[in-house]
Amino acid sequence: MFKDNKLKTILLIIGIIFVAFNLRPSITAVGPIIGDIRADIGISNSVAGLLTTLPLLAFAGLSLFAPKLSARYGNEWTIFIGLILLSIGIVIRPTDAVSLLFIGTFLVGSGIAICNVILPSIVKHKFAAQVGLMTGVYTLAMSGAASIASGVSVPIAHDLNFGWQGALLFWGAITIVAIIFWIPQLKRNQSDANKQIANPTGSLVWSSKLAWQVTIFMGLQSFLFYCLVTWLPEILHTGGMSLALSGWMVSILQIVGLPSTMIAPYLAGRLVNQKPIMVVVGILYLPGFILLLIGGHLWIIVTSVVLLGVAQGATIGLSLTFLSLRARNAKQAANLSGMAQSVGYLLAAVGPFVIGFMFDLTNSWNGPIITLLIVCVVMTFFGIKASRNAYV
Repeated sequence: MFKDNKLKTILLIIGIIFVAFNLRPSITAVGPIIGDIRADIGISNSVAGLLTTLPLLAFAGLSLFAPKLSARYGNEWTIFIGLILLSIGIVIRPTDAVSLLFIGTFLVGSGIAICNVILPSIVKHKFAAQVGLMTGVYTLAMSGAASIASGVSVPIAHDLNFGWQGALLFWGAITIVAIIFWIPQLKRNQSDANKQIANPTGSLVWSSKLAWQVTIFMGLQSFLFYCLVTWLPEILHTGGMSLALSGWMVSILQIVGLPSTMIAPYLAGRLVNQKPIMVVVGILYLPGFILLLIGGHLWIIVTSVVLLGVAQGATIGLSLTFLSLRARNAKQAANLSGMAQSVGYLLAAVGPFVIGFMFDLTNSWNGPIITLLIVCVVMTFFGIKASRNAYV
């Protein structure tokens, strides 16, 4: 019996890791080859930009419905539904038909949104004593896969001659593997968490001050992440850096954040409250933006990127950890996750547009960078509020 339970736990951990592998690559793979897509099917830059913002809008919309799916079908089947939607989207997206391209993109975003919301609930229910560690593990898997996707899309498309279609379709193989590893979890009917908990309802989460603090923290860290990933190359190129080196800076930004993506949740799970971690994150973020504003020498830029990357990795991990730590049970974790990710990704979707619009108005990156610095201060404030040892 002990060996049987141990095997089930191992299969669940492997399943969670492979689900996490699928939560970003289908989105981050698009940016490096978006020029190829635009030129091949003849769409404008603004329309092409929807290929990266549409999944975020799907995140915002579908995150609200994922807890309802979970309440009806159970966490395990809901994750499975998300993976199926993701796989369908990946398959129909690589086409010259603009309508199918965008339908597939929306399905990709919808499938990821469902898995995004439900994973914290599963972690809360199955690994209540190791929430920080397990959140760190799957966040590291998610962020690592995102970094790899950004780097290998162009080689797959150009060096292997698979084209942009092949570069996008490639990630369907990982989704199939995730589905295979998740099938053993479907033997459990409805998640025990959904059967044993009659309340609280999702509506009560929306009236909680702490839930809003968690939500605003997640939203602002998402705002900063997507603004940096989108505009950092342009900021650096405008300052005199080559396009190639600017692109490498974005890779460094994501790679240096991988350790803190796992370490921050692990430490968060071991502390009574997470305020010390948030203070350190704020201390890292602020000089990062200040050095980016100063610019100039390469060592200043590299230092800025490293500080921002480490802080960014920590906030991503913390935001997902809060979804479990600030909830009393798995059902509440799902409701909090749906609320926080819905609002959070809505902010993430508008963030790059707002920063780009500010640059168009002023023809200078100083204002946008100062805006990001202010957002960082506000985010740190709400992160400290969300760090107190309490439940929504």
